[in-house]
Amino acid sequence: MKKVGLADTTFSRFDYAPVVLGVLSESNPEVEIVRYTVPGIKDLPVACKRLFQEKCDIVIACGMVGKMPIDKQCSHEASIGLQSVQLSEAKHILEVFVHMDEAKNDKELASICEDRARKHAENVLMLLFDQKKLQGRAGTGRRQGKEDEGPLRLG
Repeated sequence: MKKVGLADTTFSRFDYAPVVLGVLSESNPEVEIVRYTVPGIKDLPVACKRLFQEKCDIVIACGMVGKMPIDKQCSHEASIGLQSVQLSEAKHILEVFVHMDEAKNDKELASICEDRARKHAENVLMLLFDQKKLQGRAGTGRRQGKEDEGPLRLG
């Protein structure tokens, strides 16, 4: 049985957990899920490190980024922290960050959050169980949170 960590924050205005847990449990009952919630995105690297210490094979880190320039800076710093944890553990952390200024209104923001969380949860499953399916998607312009861009074609 594979163990998946879910790190999320109280700062987020969207609860990613039901989406992620739904995808993981519906798609593969052979997955154990461990959740660790922290206040904000800069706390996510430690949360992910702790989840790896609990023997998680992969972690999905969900957070929301405010609209102010300092929020974007904090997001960047958190992202670098997550990359550092990935490298030190040699395990994937799929970052599900949604910026509050990605949408025109709350309904669109919630839709982006749901889509990004769902698609990254699907990516978690492919990374763990179906690498060939993920390889088949290489170069296809997939996006999380928005419509897929599609592949580029020569000529």
